[in-house]
Amino acid sequence: MNFTDYFTRRAEFDIFPLEEPDLIAAAGLHRQRFAAPWSDGEIHALLVQDTVFGFVARQTNGSLRPAFGGFVLSRAVAGEAEILTIGVDPRYARSGLGWRLMQAAMREASVKGSDTLFLEVDETNQAAIGLYRKLGFLKVGERRAYYQDKTGQRTAALVMRLDLR
Repeated sequence: MNFTDYFTRRAEFDIFPLEEPDLIAAAGLHRQRFAAPWSDGEIHALLVQDTVFGFVARQTNGSLRPAFGGFVLSRAVAGEAEILTIGVDPRYARSGLGWRLMQAAMREASVKGSDTLFLEVDETNQAAIGLYRKLGFLKVGERRAYYQDKTGQRTAALVMRLDLR
């Protein structure tokens, strides 16, 4: 590898369990991606619950300050699981990180005995809806005027379900 390749090569990421040192970066990304963001304290309050688990995408190549590419936070209870939130840094959108984070959450939900996985997504988030459909999720409901953007406009949440078994 020559000197310029070091600065121009594509970032590589691996998926790791979400841990307390990741909370500030997760909250920062959540603030960037959502109109009603969660703080690191709110994410921590969820993560310490026995039923909640999460994963992060961390850069693994060539950086003194590895990039935080994204995270997913999930819960599994009584045979069902849900994606509580997921976010990918816009610099790495459409790079497969969302897919990989969702796969990790789906595997863990299954290991924890869940038969189904639910999530809610803003009806205007076509990229996320496309990803969830590719993963096999189907729309099973809708919550009208569930989300509110920074301008005050309300949009519906699509409720989606995936059978894990």
